[in-house]
Amino acid sequence: MWWRLTRSQFNRQTGEGNKKALKKIVDSGEIPGIIAYSNGQPVAWCSVAPRESYPSLERSRVLKRIDDEPVWSVVCFFVAKPFRGKGIMVPLLMGATEYAKKHGARIVEGYPIDPKKPMAAAFLFTGVASVFRKAKFVEVMRRSETRPIMRYFV
Repeated sequence: MWWRLTRSQFNRQTGEGNKKALKKIVDSGEIPGIIAYSNGQPVAWCSVAPRESYPSLERSRVLKRIDDEPVWSVVCFFVAKPFRGKGIMVPLLMGATEYAKKHGARIVEGYPIDPKKPMAAAFLFTGVASVFRKAKFVEVMRRSETRPIMRYFV
């Protein structure tokens, strides 16, 4: 919900309130992302939708639009602890890209971190640039040393 709300809204409803807000989106019929499974159990999540679904991107100076092209955005990942470091991110990102493509996307955009030093997983929820590169995304803009804007062209 970080990208769908203002910071004050997000902070006001942290935890259970944001869970309820996400459930409301799902209950409306909107699909807010994809889930990866292992042996029938969910193990990872990737938020992907048309950029317009994420108003916080529009307010960001660093991640603002680079042109008028319609894009789908990949904005958030979660991988359960037992599955971290096992190579699930690249196939998850590729699955998100395929999902977007099946729903009409011609460009899929991501906003990963390009860390200059090791970082805790909690700070890497937008993904890591190396994962996006492995999934054939290319950097198209960088307004911050550690925040590239990367695109996959369908």
